[in-house]
Amino acid sequence: MEKETNQSTLSLHQQALECPVDGVKVNENKVRTVAFGVLLTTIAYLLTGFWPLFLFLLIDFALRAFNFGQYSLLARLSDGVIKLLKFPVVPIDQAPKRFAAGVGMVFSVVILGLHGLGISAFWVAGVIAVFAALESLAGFCAGCYVYTLLKKIRVIS
Repeated sequence: MEKETNQSTLSLHQQALECPVDGVKVNENKVRTVAFGVLLTTIAYLLTGFWPLFLFLLIDFALRAFNFGQYSLLARLSDGVIKLLKFPVVPIDQAPKRFAAGVGMVFSVVILGLHGLGISAFWVAGVIAVFAALESLAGFCAGCYVYTLLKKIRVIS
C-alpha cells in the first residue's frame, strides 16, 4: 500500500512539471560532472571575485545551450573524468539540460553586468552555485521547475 501511494505521488509530481523534451539523449553522469565543474568555477569566483571566471562560464553555458556542447571545455573535461572513473552511461533527455544551460547563460550575463557596474554579484553567483550543487551532487535539475514556472506565468508558451 505504501509503495503504491509513493508511486502515485511521484506520478502526480511528474505530471505537475512540464519539462522541455526533444527526444535526444545525453549521459546524466556527464551532465552531473559538468555541473560539478560549474560549481567549482563558481566557488572559485565567490572566493576571489575574479570576473573572467564568469566570462568563461558564459561562453561554456552558451555553447551547451545552443547545441555546440562538443566545444565546451567543461564537457570535454567531463568526458575525461567519466572515462577515468569509469562512470556508466545513464541516458536522459537533453532538452531540460539545454534549457538549464540557457538559464545559466542569462545568470552569467547578469553577473558580468553587475560586476561591470561595480555592484556585488555574490548572491546571483550563489544561486548558480546552489543549482549546480543540486544537479551535480543530488541529480536534481531545477531547470524543469523554472521551465514550469515560466510557462505558468506565460513568459514562454
